Amino acid sequence: MDNGPEYISQVFSEWCEKHGIKLNYIQPGKPNQNAFIERFNRTYRHEVLNAYVFESLRQVREITRAWIIEYNEERPHDSLGKIPPAMFRRQVENARNSTLELCH
Repeated sequence: MDNGPEYISQVFSEWCEKHGIKLNYIQPGKPNQNAFIERFNRTYRHEVLNAYVFESLRQVREITRAWIIEYNEERPHDSLGKIPPAMFRRQVENARNSTLELCH
């Protein structure tokens, strides 16, 4: 995670420790270590949080659930060869299983 002031507070650190959460900070001056989640957060903020006026937390959850399905199962990602993450994962798992079969 980023090491901005919102993530280095004593209260936050104590809460994480109490709940068994280990904090892994990026190295100072290395924002590329956090690029994946920053990209995801920007996309989610732009396509969900900034796109709707929500009437309830339930509505946020419903819209988010539908968006996550579309994001992971339908939307092609350039970084994955223009296929959705779910399809990429299946390809990786199939390749791994094929390699394991050759080893036996």
